Amino acid sequence: MPTCDHCGAHVSERFARVFADENGEIRACVSCSANAGIEQAARERARGA
Repeated sequence: MPTCDHCGAHVSERFARVFADENGEIRACVSCSANAGIEQAARERARGA
């Protein structure tokens, strides 16, 4: 089962298909980001990595 690379929470396969980056990394999930800001948080965390 996929996990968030930021907080380690489990996410669904469907969530991973939608929000993972081109390398399959999930940088934000509903456990560590507001629902409306998942995509933005993921982009910001990717830039900082």
